[in-house]
Amino acid sequence: MPKAARPDPAKSKLRITTLNLNGIRSATRKGVFDWLGKLKPDVLCVQELKAQASDMDEVLLQSATHHGGFHYAEKKGYSGAGLYAVKKPTAMRIGFSSTEFDAEGRYVRSDFDKARRKLSVISLYLPSGSSSSERQEAKFRFLDEFLPHLAVLKEESESTGREFILCGDWNIAHKEIDLKNWKSNQKNSGFLPEERAWLTRVFDELGFVDVFRRLDPRADQYTWWSSRGQAWANNVGWRIDYQIATPGIASRAITASIYKDERFSDHAPLTIDYDWML
Repeated sequence: MPKAARPDPAKSKLRITTLNLNGIRSATRKGVFDWLGKLKPDVLCVQELKAQASDMDEVLLQSATHHGGFHYAEKKGYSGAGLYAVKKPTAMRIGFSSTEFDAEGRYVRSDFDKARRKLSVISLYLPSGSSSSERQEAKFRFLDEFLPHLAVLKEESESTGREFILCGDWNIAHKEIDLKNWKSNQKNSGFLPEERAWLTRVFDELGFVDVFRRLDPRADQYTWWSSRGQAWANNVGWRIDYQIATPGIASRAITASIYKDERFSDHAPLTIDYDWML
């Protein structure tokens, strides 16, 4: 099994990066787009914009070489998801037809179709339940509603040959290896048995693949750190950001990398290179 490595641009045909920005304006001030300009992802999925359309200037909406699509939350300063792509998508979908959760800005799907090769990349932001019991109940409602949607995507993949990559902050650490202090977090949102069992169904019943884990089986690989104490400095983190894909495109993954040299957010960017032409 190949180990994670820094992506090599010379060998990469498709580079996808996902990052929870914890505020797009804040992350921009911290230099995230300067760094991304050097990384050169073909597709960038971002979550937690904390912005409205009126807050987004041309630099945030798109650059001269990227096409952007965004799902804004109705509540100001809250949630939001977006997707930037070097190539213009053949189609884009905002939201997944959820009466409750589309208002929170959690889903952007971009289709990239070329001849017989069909790929859809989805920027996804699952709810967190850590702030209150009410939000945890909302998270459970989201999971109940989203699993059938994932089943529809899998059926579409099987019937049409379309591959899917769902990138984003899933707000669930799947296994004990995916967070540092798993023993003390078994009753906390993000590592509840019900949440972990739901993610297991995504993998084992629906057949989606945790692409990072396919490439990198090592412990201590995290994408989010609490702002409390010295969690970042001591790498006391959680792996809650994923690229979860249908088996065909997952098998084409080459390298995976979590970037932690600079801190643009309380999350770290996750980049995966695929042997696939966009």
